[in-house]
Amino acid sequence: MNRESSFRGPPKRRVRGSNPNMSTPHQLFDDTSGGPVPHGGEYPNHSSPALGIPAQAFLSEPMSNFAMAYGSSLASQGKEMMDKNIDRILPVSKIKYYFAVDTVYVGKKIGLLMFPYVHQDWEVRYQQDIPVAPRFDVNAPDLYIPVMAFITYILVAGLALGTQNSFSPEVLGMQASRVIAWLIVEVLLILLSLYLVTVNTDMTTVDIIAFSGYKYVGMIFAILSGLLFGNTGYYVVLAWCSISIVFFMIRTLRLKILSEAAAEGVLVRGARNQLRMYLTMTIAAVQPIFMYWLSYHLLR
Repeated sequence: MNRESSFRGPPKRRVRGSNPNMSTPHQLFDDTSGGPVPHGGEYPNHSSPALGIPAQAFLSEPMSNFAMAYGSSLASQGKEMMDKNIDRILPVSKIKYYFAVDTVYVGKKIGLLMFPYVHQDWEVRYQQDIPVAPRFDVNAPDLYIPVMAFITYILVAGLALGTQNSFSPEVLGMQASRVIAWLIVEVLLILLSLYLVTVNTDMTTVDIIAFSGYKYVGMIFAILSGLLFGNTGYYVVLAWCSISIVFFMIRTLRLKILSEAAAEGVLVRGARNQLRMYLTMTIAAVQPIFMYWLSYHLLR
């Protein structure tokens, strides 16, 4: 055996890529964790404007501001036009006046409807050519009492129908529709009569509805008296309330329909004033007829 070959050292291991002249193989991904971004691999800047138009500049463009201002102007004009049309058909601002009442006014007004004979001053008070709110003047017309009286009348009618074992929601609904229909007919006839007689008055349609709705108060008392004391109580209270509403309507409407001379108590002369007087008395006279027609069938 050759001694030199037995002591031969292990072969040297060559490190791959240790040759400086060997080119470095390409990597799949560039290492961007540190150092500058490789040339040619610039990433898109998200804060840069898209399509060359910055987002902030787009929103602040004069054209967009003009469009927003024009849209707001159209919306305000549409709202104003709608408010005018609604106010022309249903004057909401004026209707609020008729509900400006308080507890003291309601008590005094009901007392005036039941006992109008002791009342002396029937003039409606004004403040700068505008009538004061009903809570400050018991002579001013209101809608609170007619509306509440109508609702109470429907409830009392349901009670009366229940005592006859003939209550049903359909019958109660028909009763309410019947009362509303007659109220509409009455108001339309009064408006037509005022037009034919050519009365120049400050009495509005809402005033006529208010005056026509006051009779529901007497109807409620008459029906309740009929439930408690029978037909005798009904007719006695109905007669009292009928006379009271006629007196109330004449004293109130004469200031609205008759001329200023007649309102001051001067003798009424002339064909036109006589027509106005007859119209006032006719409006007052039909109130007991409606009161009886809308309540007698509830007490059989």
